[in-house]
Amino acid sequence: MAQPLMPKATAVWLIEKTSLSFEQIADFVQMHPLEVQAIADGEVAQGIIGYDPVANMQVTREDIARCEADPTARLVLAAPAVPVAKGRGKGGRYTPVAKRNDRPDGIAWLLRNHPELPDVQIGKLLGTTKETIQKVRDRTHWNSANIKPRDPVILGLCTQGALNAAVTAAQERLRAEGIAIPVPAPAEPE
Repeated sequence: MAQPLMPKATAVWLIEKTSLSFEQIADFVQMHPLEVQAIADGEVAQGIIGYDPVANMQVTREDIARCEADPTARLVLAAPAVPVAKGRGKGGRYTPVAKRNDRPDGIAWLLRNHPELPDVQIGKLLGTTKETIQKVRDRTHWNSANIKPRDPVILGLCTQGALNAAVTAAQERLRAEGIAIPVPAPAEPE
């Protein structure tokens, strides 16, 4: 069940402005009835200014009047007048500043160990751009002298499951097209 905004402040307002029972208020704000009674006694929520749920369209005046007349009735949270915002969906992933310098290392590792992955899949997997992938491949990246191929899973740039799924999808695509799966380059001695 959805909870009203600022439950303690809403409880303060309902105690001060209505004749609802402690159980009705507690049920509405999802608190224990003893806590609502403590608010009414002034033991809890001292200094909290009441939050008007009617003015903020969380409950109607008619619903309060109905519940004041019938002690067994319960307040119902009103449906929001404004539609609830949907999530952004899939989009760019945030990479912490500390891990941003690890991204070219992960790209280099994928290019060396999984040459079957197209740039688009590498970009989605690591949250990077085609331009950065191309610069790492051509060794024209501004920090190419310091790039050391490291596993992006260990770096925390992607999950092992996501990497396995991307590799499997790329290999299936190559098999469907009748193209031989490229063999990874041998590891360079360190």
